[in-house]
Formats: sequence, C-alpha cells, structure tokens
Amino acid sequence: MEQYTVTGMSCAACSARVEKAVSGVKGVTSCSVSLLTNSMGVEGTASAEEIIAAVRDAGYDASVKTASKNQTSHLSSEEDTLKDRETPLLKKRLLASLCFWIVLMYVSMGHMMWGWPLPPFFNDNHVAMGLMQLLLTVIVMVINQKFFISGFKSLYHRSPNMDALVALGSTAAFVYSTIALFAMTDAQIKGNSDEVISYMHEFYFESAATILTLITLGKMLEARSKGKTTDALKGLMKLSPKTATVLRDGEEITVPVEQVAKGDIFVVRPGENIPVDGTVLDGNSAVDESTLTGESIPVDKAAGSTVSAGTLNQSGFLRCEATRVGENTTLSQIIQMVSDAAATKAPIAKVADKVSGVFVPAVIIIAVITVISWLIAGKTMGFALARGISVLVISCPCALGLATPVAIMVGNGMGAKNGILFKTAVSLEKTGRTQIVALDKTGTITKGEPTVTDMIAINGRSESELLSIAYALEKKSEHPLAKAINQKAEQEGLAADEVEDFQALPGNGLTAVLNGSILCGGSYQFISGKIQTSDEIKLKYEQLSEEGKTPLFFALNDELAGIIAVADTIKEDSPCAIKEMQNMGLHVVMLTGDNERTAKAIGAKAGVNEVIAGVLPDGKESVIRKRQQKGKVMMVGDGINDAPALTSADIGIAIGAGADVAIDAADVVLMKSCLSDVPAAIRLSRATLKNIHENLFWAFIYNIIGIPLAAGLFINLLGWQLNPMFASLAMSLSSFSVVTNALRLNFFRMHDSKRNHKIKNKINTEMETKSMTKTLKIEGMMCEHCEMHTKKALEALDGVTKAEVSHKTGTAVVTLEKDVSDDILKQAVADQGYKVTDIQC
Repeated sequence: MEQYTVTGMSCAACSARVEKAVSGVKGVTSCSVSLLTNSMGVEGTASAEEIIAAVRDAGYDASVKTASKNQTSHLSSEEDTLKDRETPLLKKRLLASLCFWIVLMYVSMGHMMWGWPLPPFFNDNHVAMGLMQLLLTVIVMVINQKFFISGFKSLYHRSPNMDALVALGSTAAFVYSTIALFAMTDAQIKGNSDEVISYMHEFYFESAATILTLITLGKMLEARSKGKTTDALKGLMKLSPKTATVLRDGEEITVPVEQVAKGDIFVVRPGENIPVDGTVLDGNSAVDESTLTGESIPVDKAAGSTVSAGTLNQSGFLRCEATRVGENTTLSQIIQMVSDAAATKAPIAKVADKVSGVFVPAVIIIAVITVISWLIAGKTMGFALARGISVLVISCPCALGLATPVAIMVGNGMGAKNGILFKTAVSLEKTGRTQIVALDKTGTITKGEPTVTDMIAINGRSESELLSIAYALEKKSEHPLAKAINQKAEQEGLAADEVEDFQALPGNGLTAVLNGSILCGGSYQFISGKIQTSDEIKLKYEQLSEEGKTPLFFALNDELAGIIAVADTIKEDSPCAIKEMQNMGLHVVMLTGDNERTAKAIGAKAGVNEVIAGVLPDGKESVIRKRQQKGKVMMVGDGINDAPALTSADIGIAIGAGADVAIDAADVVLMKSCLSDVPAAIRLSRATLKNIHENLFWAFIYNIIGIPLAAGLFINLLGWQLNPMFASLAMSLSSFSVVTNALRLNFFRMHDSKRNHKIKNKINTEMETKSMTKTLKIEGMMCEHCEMHTKKALEALDGVTKAEVSHKTGTAVVTLEKDVSDDILKQAVADQGYKVTDIQC
C-alpha cells in the first residue's frame, strides 16, 4: 500500500470527496483516506502522479510519504506527520478573534440590550454603531479567512464541505446586515427615526462574527483532542535512541543511530536505551521491555539473548552485535504497523462515509428550503434568514467523520502499549465479533518446549542409569522429545557415552550400538515390535498417555531398561485465559497433531470446549473452514504450519515469539506470547466497537435533532427557537464531544476479566444439543495408518465433527452435528478399502 499525505481537508465530506476522486483513477483497486491523520493509503497500479492529480482536481493537495532506510529519519518523518500544527494556529486565531468579538458584543448587545455606556459620539448615532459593528465583523472574518477560502473553493469544485456551511452562514448574516445598514442610512437621510431604530434589530453582524469565533473554538478543542488520540504512537516514536556507542578499531565511539550497520558491535551501559535490535555477546543485565510488550517485569539477558531497540538496560553492561537496524527493527515495525492501521478504515465506517458524502449538499438544500418556507409563511426576511443560517451552522459532518477513526486510533494505541498489535482497522473491528476461537496446541496453549516429567527404571536399574542410557542414544537425535531428555541429562551433569551405528528408523524409533550392546528407544509401538513387553508395562503406557504425556521406552540387548515420559507442559496462564474466553461466550477449540488420548488429556487440563486431534498441518485450514459455517472463527497459532489456517480464519492471531511467516499471515500479533492477551484483545475490540457505536449514535442523533430545531419546526409546537449563535456553539462542541468520548478508551482495562461482556453465542448450545454419536464396526484395519486414513475420510464428511478410530477394537465412534445417513458413512469407509459390518446409534 502506497502512503500519501493529504492537505486541505477540514471535515468528513472532504475525506469522502478525496476517496471518491482517487478511487475513480484507472488502476486504483482500493483507497482509504484518514481525516484524523491527514493520510491516504492507495493500492493498485496507478502512478503517484495520477493519484496526486486526482486529489488536486478535487480541490486538495497530496504528496507521497517518503520512506527512509534509517531508523531515526524514518521515525522523525512519521513523528513530523503526526505533529499537532493545528492547535497553535487555531489558538492564535481564537485569541485574535476574541479581542474584536468582545468589543463587537459590547456594542451590539451590551449597549442595545442592557444600556452599557458608549463614547458620547455614539449617542443616538445608530449609523455609526452599525458601521462599528461592520468593521469589527470584517476584522473577525479576515482573521478567520480560512473558512471562506476553503468553503468557497469546495463549492467551486462542487464538493461542499463543513467550511462551506460556515462560510455560507456567516456570509449570509453579514450580507443581510450590510444591506440593512445601507437601508438605515437612507432612512436616516429621510429623517425617519422609527425606521432607523427598526433596522438596528435587523443587524446580524454579531451572529456572523460569533459563528466564526465559536467554531474556531470548537476546532481548537477538536484539534487538541485529536492530537491526544495519537499520543500512544508518538510515545513509541520517542523511544528510539538518537545515538549509539559502537566499537570501531577497538575504541568506543558515539555515532548517530542511522550509522549503525548490521554486524556492528555496540555497547549499552546501565540506564541507557538499546539503539538497535541485536544479540548479546557478553554481559548480564535485566532489560525493561515494557515499551514493546507491555510486560512490567524486566527480562534477564545473557550471552545469546536477543535485545530490541527502544528497550531500557537497567542494571549490567552489555556488549551486543547488531542484527536488525533502521526500519527493520522491532520498534520500527511496530510503529509502522500501528501507523498503517490508522490509515485503514473499519467496515463500520462505511455508513458514516456514505452519509458524509451527501451530507453538506443536503444541508444547504434544507437551509434554502427553510428560508423559502418561512417567507411563504409570512415571516420577515430577517427571521427566515436566521432560521436558514442556524441550519447551516448547527450541522456537523465532522462528528460523523470522526466517530470511527478516533476510536480506532485510540484502540490501536492502547493495544500497542500493551503488546497487542492490530495490523488494520478491519482486524480491530472483527476481533470483537469472534464466536469460535481455534487454538493451536504447541507453543500456544503449551510452552512448546517438552520436558521430562517421569522416569521409571526397570530390571534393577536406577533412574540415573536409565537417563544415561537414553542420553547416549538421544544425543545424536534432533527430535524435540530428544532435546528434552538431553536437557535433563545435562542438568544432572551426565556425560553422553559415544555410540556407533546410530540410525533413526521409521515408526518413531532409534537404534545404536553402545559398548557392543544393541541400544534402541522410541514409542511403545516401536519397542513392542522389538522386545517382549508385559501387560503391566502396557498399562503404564496407557496411564501416562491418558495424562497427556509421551512415554519413550528404552531397551538394551532385548531387555527393557525403563520408561521416560516427556510432556509439553501447559503455560501457566492458558487455563485461566481459556476460561475467560468461555465466560465471554466463546466456543474454544484445540487443534493438535497428537493422538486422541494425549490430546484429550491436555484439552481437559486446559479446559477447552472441543478437542480436534490428529490434525496434520494442511488439515488445520479445512477445520477452520468447516467451523466458519457456524460462525466467525479466530485462529491463534505460532508456527509455520499455522500460516494457512491463520490466513483462512476470519481473524488470525500470531503469538509474538512464533515464526515470522505466522506473524506475516496474521491480522493481530501478540508481542508477549501470552494466551491471556487473546481475551484482552477481544475485550479491547468490543470496547472500541461500543465506543464507535456511541460516537455514531450521538453524531446522528445530534444532527437529526439539531437540524429540525434550527429550522424552526418546534416553534409553533413547543415555542423553541434557536439563535444562530447558539447553533454555532452546538456545532463547535459536537465534534469535540465525539473525540473526547473516544479518549475514554485510554482508561479501559483490557486485562480486567470483570469487564467481560458475554455475547449470545448459539454455537456452544448447538454443539451440545445437536451432537449425536454412531459407532461403526469396521473390518480390515491393521495399523495406525489405517486408523488415520479412516479418521480423515469420516471427518471430511459434512455433518461429522469428530471420529475416534481404533484398529485394535475395530471401531469408529463418529460425533455428528446433524444426521448423516448410514450409507454415506459406509461408503466413506469403503473408499479407504475397509468394510463396515454394523452401525449402532
């Protein structure tokens, strides 16, 4: 997506006009304009020149956001884009306007209504008082000339914006008052004092100036609040150090951070920020990484540890090698991700965008109809004009245009501060609409690092002897389970004996020669095919498997040496996080390639609603697609094999410590790798959606009530009449209120489970009430491969949620979510080369 900076926009109608103009350029496939950050994201094959020309033809200006390869200038450019330039300018305009507006109000209302004194020259000199009001109003209009330049320019381009409403309202009041002043001079010459005094009541100079002054006040408050919505992003940008201490020719020198290259050696002392991403070569320290992950507890660093730019070295001296510099650092990528998300639009914004596109022309038409209607009703021109001006200045398209982006920006910033990164506004909205959460087991629910849990020595051997035998065999294996045994042996201080003729055999087994003896190890199925095992050993195997552990058997010279059980332990926060998701009305599914028995044991410990076992990497995607028929599915994973499922899910969440390809495929990234951040992300999304709904409600209701009130529809009914000055005040505060409401999200506690909002999710109920089982008696299955093929064939059927297949018992127990005929089940099994002899419900 190519990013552009757009200037000249003042309201939602402007952004809608730019978006429409650019979308019409040949080759543009999508365009998203953000009024909040004055940015535009464009996808397609159209050239930058064509896009900029389209923006200029629409009455605005644009320039390409230049990307920088070095970190400092890149971040400085981003920070410069977000710098609040509006508030200081508007503040100066407001102060200057107030100086003359106060004098104008004193003359027009203080003297006329309450008899406040004026210089003797003005006594009974109504023409002089009118001229004074005209001059003061002209000065206020010149100070706020931007409204007129932008407004009439937008009318010229046939794309009227909010400034057009202000300019038309103020100009109408000024022109009518000026005509009244000239008429007064004529009455003065003719000596008609009663008519002179009557014309004094036809002056609306104070309304013309008040409209401009109050709307400038509202614009300043709005700009100030808008600036605060990007505080989180600007805070991240300020974290990047400007200099680094590197080693050059054996000496420490301080250089600008953009001069640090990959492979450079840099040093970080206590209290200093780490300048770029790197790997610790030597030294020990505690590093505060809360700026990136939201985790307040410092992380211990030693040789081999990774460090990230923008984090704070708290205690020790570190010498590191730079691995990622410039815009490739983790900090820069986070900033870019949050910035890109702010430039996108959530689907919920489409309604407001459609309304904003026709809002201003519709208001102008309503104002004209209002004036004509009151004139036809016999009211004076002054009365009718006041109603029309009120309609123009009370209408606020900005409130509609800002309702969604300000909430999205604050929500994104809150997520970034807590280590939850939403890549787009769409992902922030969709996360809260999730109904089903599919969790990959390894590395998501579990730690992804198998550890030794049990050691059962047999035939008179000690645990130490068993571990020593296993270590000798597993030392040469690269299997994750082997690493667990090797780590255990190293912790015990054992040395690995050298083996010969090492072989990794099909069927989950290893063999080698140790001091002339045949050593073998592996799964129960592998060992039971090599040596004789007792019923007691089989029972122990089944017991360990039911506990969610993987038992590994080791034998020496056809004699069983013992069993070592290895398990990928569940993360401490996983059961609590899963419970929180269920309390939010979500259906939680665990996906794993483990066998049914092990998977069920882990699923029971984690507390998930449903376990789907024996899922191959390419099968996860089909499981996700199947669940999407029932509701919005979120997939949470961390591995390369999770990427297809993450992409196909409605929302993909990648655990931050996972593979880069998984992170690239996901819509949301969890920097802390904590499962508890999943319910936190859902809570934040729901809170943001609620805030957007509130903003849209108040923006729509304000205009729905305000415009008829300004038009005078309630005058005859309730006697309510709205002065143009109060109408401009209402308009000034409407956008400010919307932005302020969005800022409340900064106080939302996303990790507070008490803030759970349980959705009405029929999926859990449906799966409980509609599920039924059938038991198939099958002939011909001989091994686990037969089980796998039969299971895969049955679970591929529409209506089958799960199939538990056993070649030992010759059965398949299928769980159905709807009725599936026996013939279909039989045919699926027959297609795999087996025969169904009986089916029982």
